[in-house]
Formats: sequence, C-alpha cells, structure tokens
Amino acid sequence: QVQLEESGGGLVQPGGSLRLSCKASTKMFSMYAVHWYRQAPGRQRDYVARIDRDSNIEYADFVGGRFTISRDNAKSTAYLQMNNMKPEDTAVYYCYVQPGGFWGRGTQVTVSS
Repeated sequence: QVQLEESGGGLVQPGGSLRLSCKASTKMFSMYAVHWYRQAPGRQRDYVARIDRDSNIEYADFVGGRFTISRDNAKSTAYLQMNNMKPEDTAVYYCYVQPGGFWGRGTQVTVSS
C-alpha cells in the first residue's frame, strides 16, 4: 500500500502559476511511474501527464507546453509545475502511481480573476 498526498493547490489568476507536489509514503518511490490527473466538476477524470521511473515524460495534448512534470526520488515526491494557467485548468488534481494503482485524495486548483 502506497499513500499519496497532494499539496500546492489554491486560487490563482489567469496567466499565473502553481506547483503541485505529490508526496509518497514509500522509500521505493523510484520504482514507480507517476501520473497526474484532473477532474473538473461534472466531468470525467482526465489524464494530464506522466513520468516513468526512467524519467520519460508524456503530456496530454491540452497541456501545450504550459506544464512540467518532474520527480525527486530522494524526497519520494513528484511535482507538476503549471504556468500560464487558464480558467479551464480549474479542477481537482490527483496523483496516481503504478504499479499498484494508488491514488491520492487530490488538491483543488482554481483559476479565476
């Protein structure tokens, strides 16, 4: 069992930035691929980005170069740096790891003026 805790969400104005963190309870964090998902009210949970244990990275098309996923295995933590944020980025952001399929509880991100 791996516990994940997201943090760093909040209210930001359009064009602003936030950095989300995903802290894992395992010391074997380097063996896991880390995904970020998001879910807006009334919508399905959408894939945002992924970094595997070799630090290969993928992004959803909507990211458009605005987000950067990274990891610090020594801290058992992954990050999602979000820049040039838009109102449509408003959602609860979740961290997910494989193997095992463990989810965090999410952190709310609101982009509004």
